Amino acid sequence: MAGLLGIGLSGVLSHQTALNTTGNNITNANTPGYSRQEVLFETQEGQRTGAGTVGSGVTITNIRRLADEYLSQQLREDSTLYGEQQALNSELSRLDNLLGGDTTGLSNALNNFFASLQNAAEDPTSLPQRQLVLSEAQQIVNRFQGLNEEFVQQRESVKTQMQQGVADANTLLKSIADLNLAISESPGIAQGLMPNELLDQRDQKLKELSELVSIKVTQTEGSQVNVALSNGLALVVGNNAATLGTSKSAEDPSRLDFTLTSGGRTLNINEQITGGKLGGLYYFDNQALKPAFDELGRIAIVLADTINHQHEIGMDLEGDLGGLFFNDINSLEAQRSRVVTNANNQLPQNGLLAVEITDSSALGGNSYTIQFSGDGSSYEVLDNLTGETVNQGRLPDPVQSEITLPGFNIRIEGGTFNAGDKYLIQPTRNAAESIGLQINREEDLAFASPIRASASDQNIGTGEIDQGTMLNVRNPFTNSLLPGFQSAGELSNGPLTVEFADDGAGGLTFTVTDVSGTVIGAANQPYAVGEINELFTEDPAAGAAYQGFQFRVTGEPAPGDTFSIGYNSNGISDNRNAELLAGLGTANTMNNGTQNFTEGYAGLVEDIGVKTRQSQLDMEASKTLVEQSTAQRESVSGVNLDEEAGRLIQYQAAYNASARVMSVAQDLFDTLLQTFR
Repeated sequence: MAGLLGIGLSGVLSHQTALNTTGNNITNANTPGYSRQEVLFETQEGQRTGAGTVGSGVTITNIRRLADEYLSQQLREDSTLYGEQQALNSELSRLDNLLGGDTTGLSNALNNFFASLQNAAEDPTSLPQRQLVLSEAQQIVNRFQGLNEEFVQQRESVKTQMQQGVADANTLLKSIADLNLAISESPGIAQGLMPNELLDQRDQKLKELSELVSIKVTQTEGSQVNVALSNGLALVVGNNAATLGTSKSAEDPSRLDFTLTSGGRTLNINEQITGGKLGGLYYFDNQALKPAFDELGRIAIVLADTINHQHEIGMDLEGDLGGLFFNDINSLEAQRSRVVTNANNQLPQNGLLAVEITDSSALGGNSYTIQFSGDGSSYEVLDNLTGETVNQGRLPDPVQSEITLPGFNIRIEGGTFNAGDKYLIQPTRNAAESIGLQINREEDLAFASPIRASASDQNIGTGEIDQGTMLNVRNPFTNSLLPGFQSAGELSNGPLTVEFADDGAGGLTFTVTDVSGTVIGAANQPYAVGEINELFTEDPAAGAAYQGFQFRVTGEPAPGDTFSIGYNSNGISDNRNAELLAGLGTANTMNNGTQNFTEGYAGLVEDIGVKTRQSQLDMEASKTLVEQSTAQRESVSGVNLDEEAGRLIQYQAAYNASARVMSVAQDLFDTLLQTFR
């Protein structure tokens, strides 16, 4: 009887455990990361008798956790990709909506500004039309500064998310290390009896960590795992966890660097942060937001430079030369703001550099790094986007010199440079922030041209002179006013006289003289009948012959005919410069004369739009992969409630039957006792 009772008892206890396990599966059906558990039954060793072996019941050898490490690793990898694309798409969509919005973008402001100039050109003396130009110009300034401020806010948001992501990652690393220790110290682990709940918790923490950054997981002794970044830098070894961190970038203090502290050493790990939310944020900052800052600044510089130049060579309502329309792009403050000293440079850190814009049409939207080597006099300029060397050489002694690059010069003004010193060169980064309007009075808008020509009443030939084209009022090498424009309201060396003469061989020559009779250029220059004849050189290096303007003569003047070139006094109804200003809206002034302002901005919008669309597609694809890998894991580890309900009935029936065996054993025992009474 005792054997039958023991057999029944083993069945009751074993199936009670099975019922508990099944109940636990059911109640954890919606617990994230939970792996279904399965009871493994095994028959107990039987008793040998002369009639054979008699069974002694059932025992439970293990409660197995149904999990596949390959599927778990696949889910982590897919989660890493999805986390990266989700973060990237979120930030790109925000940037795309900002740049492409009718009220937030730049396109409408540009179109309205140039339309106001065109309207003003039709009535250049109208003060209301001039006020509208100033109003639309201020709107452009507001849009540039507003976009830049939005960029700054998004940059700060990305930094905050980076810091929060690092804090979350550190919490997970500490939890994984603690779980490693708890698992390795779990009773029965040496006999293969695993702490299933702890293993589930650790796998869930690993999955959450993979959503933040790409990791490698390797199994070690004691059922522990080691966790490393994708390049092998250790994050968790046994029960020891490293610490991720962020710090202000030594290269660019407006940005953050990722760091890893382990064993008392702190490393910069920017290049190792790939995948996951952190990788997506870092990629967005470097490949989308930084270029957007630079490109917006480039548009601001080209706009300010071209409008300023055209406005300076015009004449306002009061007869004065037009001044700056927007802020000077090459003020000393602006030039020096384009250079950032690396915080890791050796002392004395007194190198003084500046960046001067020399040709805005050739300017690219890139940032650069100039680094010194050897004895500190050798330098190399790297394009930060491509990593390529774009210029290299040695500094002279003393160091004052210029390094020429497309559209700008890096001016070395002085100081000491050591091997390893670096400087960040940002020709356009801050331009959208610093653009501002210099004109504040309607009368100061220079819509007229300051020069004009007239023919002598005594002329008898058919020669005709145009009204001239202004080139410059300043010497581009010294930035000082040209001699003819040094006195306000007049042509200082004018009026100029153009006189034609017979060359003695049936042809014509012309000579230009100033008010003092000094010949400008060369005397008796040949005149070609039937062609357009230019009177002046357009080469600023020609010295006194360069006047800063050009006039053209056609037809056939007679010997002795003259033309007079003077200041456009009282020319308030002249709209020539207003038309030229309005024409800049469609002129190809960007990308070496291949794009206008609208096209340049459209290029920025398109670039971000393409990246946004690509990230959307990548996010959808990675989401599908996560769903597939999740489904595959669930097919092995997930709880099927119907299946568990079936097992519940099965184990309940076995439990009841085992209890019945015990009841039968008791009845038999009672019957046996009754026979001795």
